[in-house]
Amino acid sequence: MSKTISVIGAGSWGTALAIHAQQCGHRVRLWVHSPDTRRMLQEERVNNIYLPGFPLPDGIEITSDESCVVDSDYSLLVVPSMHFRTTFKRFQHHWKPGAVLISCIKGMEPETTKRISEIIQEMSGDQFQFSVLSGPSFAKEVAQHHPTAVVIGSENREIGKQIQTDLRSHYFRLYYNSDVLGIEVGASIKNIIAIAAGVVSGLGYGYNTVSGLITRGLAELNRLAVRLGANPATLSGLAGLGDLILTCTGHLSRNRHVGIELGRGKKIEEIISQMRMVAEGVRTTQAIYQLAGKLNVAMPITEQVYKVIYDRNDPRAAILQLMSRELKEE
Repeated sequence: MSKTISVIGAGSWGTALAIHAQQCGHRVRLWVHSPDTRRMLQEERVNNIYLPGFPLPDGIEITSDESCVVDSDYSLLVVPSMHFRTTFKRFQHHWKPGAVLISCIKGMEPETTKRISEIIQEMSGDQFQFSVLSGPSFAKEVAQHHPTAVVIGSENREIGKQIQTDLRSHYFRLYYNSDVLGIEVGASIKNIIAIAAGVVSGLGYGYNTVSGLITRGLAELNRLAVRLGANPATLSGLAGLGDLILTCTGHLSRNRHVGIELGRGKKIEEIISQMRMVAEGVRTTQAIYQLAGKLNVAMPITEQVYKVIYDRNDPRAAILQLMSRELKEE
């Protein structure tokens, strides 16, 4: 059955999801923050800034009007985590009570270390139905119809299963999981490990190093997520291990790119200034580093990524620090 879907955010992932939802037979509205970008999309019908080469079907309405969500069956939230709170305020009073909000955001609010679900809860209580979509999924490859498996998380099983059905296609498969917390934490921390993996590659190290880093990164991710109350099995699935492998090894990974440039000696400000798209891991590193310290959870890779980005530590010395730690059992 056809649904009305609003996609909030027209970056690469938001654009790819809007195209996908329309191809699933739904009525789609793509909300754009910038009036200039809105006009460009309306005139050219292709997002040449964030997802060039993939025309927007005529069935997708481009808008900058927050009232676009009033009668939506689903609202997909696809804005950078650092801008989410401000964006949520703009839409908060346009959604009807019980509206289904699907977070496609892979990050935490840097200043508060809060997950997207926690921000919504803080600002609106139980007014809306929250779900989260995550997993190994580059926007470009979804737009190219490469077979992709993701996870939809919702504490409301009926809603989660309905989303699962409504957004599936021959190339896009969704698995249901009730562990919203685990999915959100996995989606955030994997970006930090991806920066570390990029540093390793930027320094010229090979597969041994990257493989070890991913494995120990997964252990780190697990430690914090379980401490927060996540199901360990979630982190072995698509939102944990699956996304971790993709983001740490794929050449389309923004966070890995940041790490590669850090490993080559560039400063973080220079790297960010040369990127059009947001690398969530940069600010999320700050949030997770603070959260791990508060909870007394050992996260040595995250700590070294933080020190390289924010304390200007030498990347090669950071690797040496990790390798020189006290020997432990696995």
